[in-house]
Amino acid sequence: MQFALPARAVADAARMTDDLAKVRAVVAWAVQTRRCTVDQLVDELWSGPVQGSALLRTALSEVARGVRSVPEADLMSLIVRGELPMPLFNPRLFLGDKLLAVPDAWWPDTGLIVEVDSREWHLSPQSWEQTMRRHARLTALGILVLHFSPRHIRDEPGEVLDTIRAALSSRGGRFSAPIRTVPASA
Repeated sequence: MQFALPARAVADAARMTDDLAKVRAVVAWAVQTRRCTVDQLVDELWSGPVQGSALLRTALSEVARGVRSVPEADLMSLIVRGELPMPLFNPRLFLGDKLLAVPDAWWPDTGLIVEVDSREWHLSPQSWEQTMRRHARLTALGILVLHFSPRHIRDEPGEVLDTIRAALSSRGGRFSAPIRTVPASA
């Protein structure tokens, strides 16, 4: 019986498709579920064939910046296209030693969070309740939290960009709560 280590299997699967969304999904899944690390995937990228690896390189670049899902990658692409300042993706935010949140996107200078909220993750009453409590804790500290669905990002990108741009502009880079930020890559 033959088998491949997870990083090799992910890299091979990524090289066999021409669909960026599928590559993003398999790479994000492998990292999120800890089947392999970003470093292991990078090693596979560099040790394997160059042909067919462009989408894998794109997905790995996104995951290395903290992106952990296809909708987050869509948000990142939208931010790049809209020429907005690049946030940190999935950093851990602390108040003292207490973990406050791991937001999808965080602009520390302005105290702005963008969350990509799908029904898949927020459908149960318990999950929705946890999201609301977390939002209230963050808002109490002066953090502005914007919520967008994956469909909203995909179908109305101009509106999403305008909303984020307005929030960044209105905050003016003057956020000063004592939030310690630990990037996803740390």
